[in-house]
Amino acid sequence: MSDLFAPSPADEPRARALNPDQEPLAERLRPKRLADVIGQDHLTGPEGAIGRMVAAAKLSSMILWGPPGTGKTTIARLLADAVGMRYVSISAVFSGVADLRKAFAEAESMATIGRRTLLFVDEIHRFNRAQQDGFLPFVERGVVTLVGATTENPSFALNAALLSRAQVLILHRLDPAALTKLLSRVEEETGVILPLTPPAREALVASADGDGRFLINQAEMLLDVSLPAPLDPAGLSKFLMRRMAVYDKDRDGHYNLISALHKTLRGSDPQAALYYLARMLVAGEDPMFVLRRLVRFASEDIGLADPQALIQCLAAKDAYDFLGSPEGELAIVQACLYCATAPKSNAAYKAQKAAFASARETGSLSPPSNILNAPTKLMKDIGYGADYAYDHDAPDGFSGADYWPEGMTRQTFYRPVERGFEREVLRRLEWWDKKRTERP
Repeated sequence: MSDLFAPSPADEPRARALNPDQEPLAERLRPKRLADVIGQDHLTGPEGAIGRMVAAAKLSSMILWGPPGTGKTTIARLLADAVGMRYVSISAVFSGVADLRKAFAEAESMATIGRRTLLFVDEIHRFNRAQQDGFLPFVERGVVTLVGATTENPSFALNAALLSRAQVLILHRLDPAALTKLLSRVEEETGVILPLTPPAREALVASADGDGRFLINQAEMLLDVSLPAPLDPAGLSKFLMRRMAVYDKDRDGHYNLISALHKTLRGSDPQAALYYLARMLVAGEDPMFVLRRLVRFASEDIGLADPQALIQCLAAKDAYDFLGSPEGELAIVQACLYCATAPKSNAAYKAQKAAFASARETGSLSPPSNILNAPTKLMKDIGYGADYAYDHDAPDGFSGADYWPEGMTRQTFYRPVERGFEREVLRRLEWWDKKRTERP
């Protein structure tokens, strides 16, 4: 019979391949200390949340939220080492309730001999609500310190009860400086200089789109072959079978062009907007990157001044998905021109910021009881839904009721402008405001 209190396999050093050189380069480059983690100094530095926890030798449960290839798994492993905890890792993709029960049972057993357990759950958002609830008693009792990793917004992907017991830490996409540093580590580890011209090196960094693991894998492909001469951007694109954008020497071309496109759209200059769009697509930029910006622009800078703008941009995305390049790029041009020539308003954008700020300040105030649903007798008995004014029964289909939490004055977040469809929206709001003052 195996020793119940023996270290679990997950607690033992990670097994290496028989020949270390056969390990994937990304694994060989995995940092050995938190100080070696690239691009997340806001968390791992002395003043960061993780840096302070490690300095105090006391970890709280946390959710690491960030894009792929930014170091979530690495940070979890290094956290356990830094504070002397067992490291147990499971994946929500491959694990189920039985695996969780086993992990919790082992953690409880190890706790009896003073061994604390850090339970790392990769892709934690893939667990359903019931499975997420299963973590709660073990986190509350300190049986495990939970470190979850997710690429999805925790506000939507995770239970509120679980979020209240864990700190959400946001990992950033790796910026060009961090990715360039990562390429230098590749060359130090392998002792080989990547066979790229400076412009091609910049194009390789830009193509990673903030994903360090992707960058290392691309570099590994380059190191596996012998090339007669360094590759330029065109040669790199052909070698990796991936379109490479052309970037200027200061490595800002990618961001400069998308910024120029956004501002020319905002400035209602369809000719200049089309020029910068063409610059990006001809250079080999990912059309989906451009489409994401157009969709954002339609909401941020047009909003309800022309609600069709968002529909046009999403239709362009669907058309490009359906047709691909080059035929689908015409739909992107159409969306670009529509946005450039549409009436502009940032009222919805400003309303979002104001409403979110108010929500953070007012905490968990309950809505008034008269607008709460009462599906049970108990809820009815305590006043849920009582005296609710059904607007369709009121004059003009408008009751003028007060829907704000008790103790909170009425707020005005959305202030439509006198342009486009928002001119009509403004008239509606003014009419409703007038009716409110006339009715109790």
